[in-house]
Amino acid sequence: MPQVMTNPHVRIATPDDLMAVDALIAQSYPILLKADYAPSVLVTALPLISRAQPELLSSGSYFVAEIDDEVVGAGGWTMAAPGAGPSARGVGHIRHVVTSHRHTRLGIGRSLMSNVKLHAKGSGMVRLDCLSTLTAVPFYQSMGFDLLGPVQVQLRPGITFPSIRMQTFV
Repeated sequence: MPQVMTNPHVRIATPDDLMAVDALIAQSYPILLKADYAPSVLVTALPLISRAQPELLSSGSYFVAEIDDEVVGAGGWTMAAPGAGPSARGVGHIRHVVTSHRHTRLGIGRSLMSNVKLHAKGSGMVRLDCLSTLTAVPFYQSMGFDLLGPVQVQLRPGITFPSIRMQTFV
């Protein structure tokens, strides 16, 4: 049976969403990333990237997507790059985006990112930078992001995660 596009309810996340977003990431990342990353990469990276970030949930620029009161997607943007301080004026950074592994290809990610881009533009951003997983590159390209090239994101000393730097203008 073909999957049907759906219109999730997208809203700004709050600290009360921590448990739901944490569960979503912890359940979905291992399944979604498995095809594009070696087990040796996932065994070291997943414990470091598969947790909700409380500061994002309270930022006012992080969103959740819900269907029937279940959180099935999350993601947002900040002026600060991951692991760094604020960047150049007008440049935002896509942060910790995920769609439930049980709800992919239903338009949830598209609805979520459309809200993220509108919010960033309304906040004065003219460009959004993204450190994409290898898995999510086609999705971000479909959302208008351009490839800038591969990068190794340092998660901890001695632990890196292969990613793709991307950007779009809003």
